[in-house]
Amino acid sequence: MSFKCGIVGLPNVGKSTLFNALTNSSKAQAENFPFCTIEPNVGVVPVPDERLNKLVKISDSKKKIHTTISFVDIAGLVKGASKGEGLGNKFLSHIREVDALIHLIRCFESQNIQNVNPDINPIRDLEIIETEMKLADLESINRRLEKKNKKNLSDKQSKLLQTAMNYINEDININTLSEIFDAHELNKSGLLSIKPKLYVCNVDEKSIEKGNNHTNQFIKIYGEKDTIVISAEIENQINLLDENEKAKYMQMIGLNETGLNVLIKKGYDLLQLKTFFTSGPEESRAWTIPKNCTAVKAAGTIHTDFEKGFIKSETVSYEDFVKNKGWLNSKTNGKMRLEGKEYVVEDGDVLNFRFNT
Repeated sequence: MSFKCGIVGLPNVGKSTLFNALTNSSKAQAENFPFCTIEPNVGVVPVPDERLNKLVKISDSKKKIHTTISFVDIAGLVKGASKGEGLGNKFLSHIREVDALIHLIRCFESQNIQNVNPDINPIRDLEIIETEMKLADLESINRRLEKKNKKNLSDKQSKLLQTAMNYINEDININTLSEIFDAHELNKSGLLSIKPKLYVCNVDEKSIEKGNNHTNQFIKIYGEKDTIVISAEIENQINLLDENEKAKYMQMIGLNETGLNVLIKKGYDLLQLKTFFTSGPEESRAWTIPKNCTAVKAAGTIHTDFEKGFIKSETVSYEDFVKNKGWLNSKTNGKMRLEGKEYVVEDGDVLNFRFNT
């Protein structure tokens, strides 16, 4: 199951640099001019999880396989993108294909890197991006509600689109649509403005530890919960160091954990994803599932045959698996349960599926 976070923002805010750091590659061009990234680059990134290391040790596994999340480097949007300014229409279509958005906001001063606006103002920059997405949504909604197209909509879809249009026009928080409509209907709507989002303030080295005036003003309005302060350039440099040098450098600049690890974990949480594990002598592996995923659907993430022929799931919580040092003692001590198709998998469950082929 593939989940994608799209990195969006104005040109030259550091999107490609952040993408390079995330994917530890030079796949994206981090050049100092707008629109250097036209086709979206996609990088598949392992999700850090210390639990997997313990499972490998307990099961004496030959291989360790992390679960992953994909990041998409989407080229810079500009004011007027919804009307085709810059490369707007193409970029907006790329946003439609991702599950969540990372708004990268410029919070650093630099004479060496061009800025599409006359000054640094992260709140204004975010409003430009969000306005363009709302305008694109309005255009999409109006087109779909036209008489010739409306007949293809269900009553629920029609009501959702009409309500969304009213919210945008009246400047009501569009995210409150989730209080009226279920997640499935919202996902089917294809609206850009309601995608889950994280805000990443890109700063210079001296602002990594405590932020700066730009980040303070931004957090005052948008809060700390969904905001991360990071230096894409410094994270890129950290990736070039060996483990020993990396630890020393992070200590020197006051980082306990890389900003990238925090971002990856928050992106995973933002998408409301869970992890279950399989563990044995051949491999210990983490698997991604959505919230409220049943055992039979979890089996299907491994192989469709597991889902089709599902019988039962041998289930041990991560804590019990570690405490009992693996499958054998977990079974002996009554900590292994046999769960059926409707069991909702908990984060950290260690599973072994019984199935017919």
